[in-house]
Amino acid sequence: MHSDSLDKVIIKDLLLRGIVGINPDERVKKQDILVNLVLWADMRQAAASDDIAHAVNYKTVSKAVIEHVEGGDPQLVERLAAEVAEICFRVDGRVQAVEVTIEKPGALRFARSVGVSIYRTRAQMNDDA
Repeated sequence: MHSDSLDKVIIKDLLLRGIVGINPDERVKKQDILVNLVLWADMRQAAASDDIAHAVNYKTVSKAVIEHVEGGDPQLVERLAAEVAEICFRVDGRVQAVEVTIEKPGALRFARSVGVSIYRTRAQMNDDA
């Protein structure tokens, strides 16, 4: 299924506190981590049935992401983004693709934030397994 035939669930500006970074102070002191997610899935069945059982439950996805970010301690935001993508696929089998953006507000002088954005498909994740 191609992403242009899919719909999107968007989770914007999930502001969390966690450990991420390579500097010694980043390894011990939690900092702000901003997470944005775009989840691609076919929402036609949910639209027709009006039943949450047929929809991507963004609350379930966000709870799993919050738990992981606040409990993890990767060194690189690239690693954290990949882990969050894996979580999105694991939590809901309807998710066929995901864009994950992880930012560290205030990490760079004169910049509001710095971060990375990755796009993964379920097929790519299965190929990597």
